[in-house]
Amino acid sequence: MDMVDMVDVVSRCAFSTQPPRAGNILGLLHDFKDAYKKLIRRGRGPSSGKGKTSGRGHKGQGQHGGVPAGVNGGQTKDEVVAGPYGFKNQFSEKMSPLNLDHLQRWIETERIDPTKPITFKELCESRCLHGIKDGVKLLARGASTFNIPINITVSRASAAAIAAVEAAGGTVTTRFFNREGILQTAYPHHFPVKLRLADATRRKDLEYYRNPAHRGYLVSTLNPGDNPESLFFKKPEEAEKARNLKRRGQAKKQKATDRMW
Repeated sequence: MDMVDMVDVVSRCAFSTQPPRAGNILGLLHDFKDAYKKLIRRGRGPSSGKGKTSGRGHKGQGQHGGVPAGVNGGQTKDEVVAGPYGFKNQFSEKMSPLNLDHLQRWIETERIDPTKPITFKELCESRCLHGIKDGVKLLARGASTFNIPINITVSRASAAAIAAVEAAGGTVTTRFFNREGILQTAYPHHFPVKLRLADATRRKDLEYYRNPAHRGYLVSTLNPGDNPESLFFKKPEEAEKARNLKRRGQAKKQKATDRMW
């Protein structure tokens, strides 16, 4: 480097607004604050606060070994004295979720054939679902981009998912499956003898699967004028007839009571 170039470099460094860059920035690397936890040094004298017994105290189970969680020192356990807290619903159902975007991705990658009916068998064979608990519920995540007409049968379906599938030209059918029905539908090769699938028997299930809004398989059993949301609902004319019969019976009973001889 000649003298002219050296003067140019010095002038640029003198009048530059940016600080000069170091030739080697490795010397500037460092940990930011609280990057590492300070190590507690035990048994290093009384001034350290963790000396002699290293903070374990003197004698006993806690100093010579670990104490399992929940030990009360020989007393009755807390869970025995106080009992379990909270509430556990014995009749709750654990549905395996199936979102529309996940189903569309499986169809686009040709792991599921949309031209054939989609049941538990196709979902399990393609590994779209890794096992089924108490049923499958169709959910509406990705409903805005779903555009494949399909014919799918599931246990439950949300209103938005039903609307998205039907807008794409498909159909949704909800059906009751007990545990044996789920296994027989998902793994038919394990059942050489085909058995009839069990039907719903509980009031909650019957009211769900006979409701047209849920696309239930028991919609055909609903009589005209019946309320699908309640099995105890009666038509107005039938309710009036029942009230009249009750009034006649009460009047007849009162007349018999009022007779003197």
